[in-house]
Amino acid sequence: MSYKSPLLSLPGAVPAEAPDEGVAAHYGDLFREQRTLADGGGVVDLSHRGVVTVTGEDRLSWLHLLITQHVSELEPGHATEALILSANGHIEHALYLVDDGATTWMHVEPGTKEALIAYLESMKFFYRVEVADATAEYAVVHLPAGSIADAPEGVAVRETAYGRDLFLPRGELESYAASLGPAVGVLALEALRVEAHRPRLGLETDHRTIPHELGWIGTAVHLQKGCYRGQETVARVHNLGKPPRRLVFLHLDGSEVHLPGHGTPVRLAKDGEEGRQLGFVTTSARHHELGPIALALVKRNVPVDAELLAGDTAAAQETVVEP
Repeated sequence: MSYKSPLLSLPGAVPAEAPDEGVAAHYGDLFREQRTLADGGGVVDLSHRGVVTVTGEDRLSWLHLLITQHVSELEPGHATEALILSANGHIEHALYLVDDGATTWMHVEPGTKEALIAYLESMKFFYRVEVADATAEYAVVHLPAGSIADAPEGVAVRETAYGRDLFLPRGELESYAASLGPAVGVLALEALRVEAHRPRLGLETDHRTIPHELGWIGTAVHLQKGCYRGQETVARVHNLGKPPRRLVFLHLDGSEVHLPGHGTPVRLAKDGEEGRQLGFVTTSARHHELGPIALALVKRNVPVDAELLAGDTAAAQETVVEP
């Protein structure tokens, strides 16, 4: 049976679509919910995301060998994010981590925990670590930047510039959300993510995406650490070349009633809808201040001042990753 959050029973809840099935897209007023988040209020139900824990005295030194981030001396309570790459440097997993001094907690995209756990288990060897799927016991909830809400005592918290992610015992999900109110759907959080140019695995990535294309160098990839799978590609592109594609932010024509969906072709406006495809829309959203916006992945040599078409929608681009 597919997952269904108890918060979907709240008044006005509208279920989200892939990849966020199981939680609410919104609770009846998308723009109000966005403004609530932007003002530091509300709580976002992310209980559909996978939760994986690693325990054992070797956990940080072991993870350090496998992921793109420097975590061998990760301080308790310090949030970070990391990737796991293929041997060719393509992005396979995105991890959002924090260590509490005894356990490394991470949340991951829906539908990816099984493959992640299988990979981690295959790499344990003689290290003193234990990997566990904690999704059935813990739910992720998000508090926006500026929120003055308290986290329950003993709960692991990832605090970043964009807000706090709490690993909340599932039995407390409904009561905690009710104590804070109002509940905010994932579409509001996605609109703010697009505004902040933040990539997401499975939306901004495909089977050949490398970290440089999305601006993940620095935030999720540490360039001064030891060997990990895919490091040769990371170093080579960073030192000797440029990535083949780059992430851009799009201001979409507000007169269109529809948003271009994930995968919508991006072309030069001057070439029209029959022109050569130069990229694709990765995520689009309606923003409470900016109107319709999107992220897209385009070929590196697309001029930064070129007017674009996302499907049949006119789009003005802003540079996220330099060509």
